[in-house]
Amino acid sequence: MPRTARPKQPPALIGVITLVVFAVVLVGLHLLANRPSAPPAATPVKSSASHGTSGLPVVRLATLPAEAQRTVRLIAAGGPFPYARDGITFSNREGVLPQQASGYYREYTVITPGSSDRGARRVIAGRGGEEYYTDDHYASFREIVS
Repeated sequence: MPRTARPKQPPALIGVITLVVFAVVLVGLHLLANRPSAPPAATPVKSSASHGTSGLPVVRLATLPAEAQRTVRLIAAGGPFPYARDGITFSNREGVLPQQASGYYREYTVITPGSSDRGARRVIAGRGGEEYYTDDHYASFREIVS
């Protein structure tokens, strides 16, 4: 059976493709090098009876469910935590918490009695010592105050 030769690409076409790829890479590198630095941290809002320094509603630690209070105590003590994922970076993709640099926030599970998994409750801790509570899996947060 005779072999059929594959058609060769014209050298000009290969050159054009190479040039386009090179231009795309250069433009990408230029954009990457000239992107603005991280946005500044959100300006704190003065604390009031209903809103914390973050501007979010507040919740008193003593009024949180006992499991949330336990989680806050474990964070202060450095653990041990009940779930392997406790202490992982919380990236704030929802943008509800004040904007901070990547890695600023850590998330911790608040045990939900009767749940067969981690449930929807979390405490998010910031490097500055601030803590936030969510009971709806990041849809809303309240700043925890003493």
